[in-house]
Amino acid sequence: MVEDARTLAAVLAEGLSDQGMAVDVAYDGLEAAAKLDLNAYDVVVLDRDLPGIHGDTLCQMITERDDRVMVLMLTAAGSPGDRVTGLTLGADDYLAKPFHFPELVLRLRALARRRPSARPRTLRAAGIELDPLRRTATRDGRPLELSVKEFALLEALLRATPAFLSAEDLLEQVWDEHANPLTNTVTVTIGRLRRKLGDPPVIATTPGVGYRIT
Repeated sequence: MVEDARTLAAVLAEGLSDQGMAVDVAYDGLEAAAKLDLNAYDVVVLDRDLPGIHGDTLCQMITERDDRVMVLMLTAAGSPGDRVTGLTLGADDYLAKPFHFPELVLRLRALARRRPSARPRTLRAAGIELDPLRRTATRDGRPLELSVKEFALLEALLRATPAFLSAEDLLEQVWDEHANPLTNTVTVTIGRLRRKLGDPPVIATTPGVGYRIT
């Protein structure tokens, strides 16, 4: 999320995290460009009137990258002409302020599905079926009652199947850049998820490597 209004950025980041999204925040265009060089993102929520690098310029920079990231412009400039300009610059969606938060969540999930490298909507492995849009998960037809973080953790593991994800990978994908790498949060959440998935166990652990769905 690239937003120079810090209070708004904090509120939105917290709200999106509560919806199971890992959110990094940048307060100007220069900081955003640096984060984009370091991390792989599915969607960038982009304000237009930014210090450092203007949002319009940053949008063009993003669309010219090889690792295409979807862009949702979230801005107070909400006239039809502003919307046309933003989409012409390469934005994939445009939402004017003020906005309805549930609509923002739905638009972000839709953009993540449309990303060129995105996988099919329903993820399946080891008898597990997970639908990120509907926020539903089952194992062998049995509904799973998962917390937001448990759901996001299972989604990350399913997307990586059959590869391993390290604890650091999971912290980055499910939590955010500020998560303490020394915390046992991943271990605790994996434990809860294993119990809810039931037997036979499907999450394998290899010390020094990470976790995967078997």
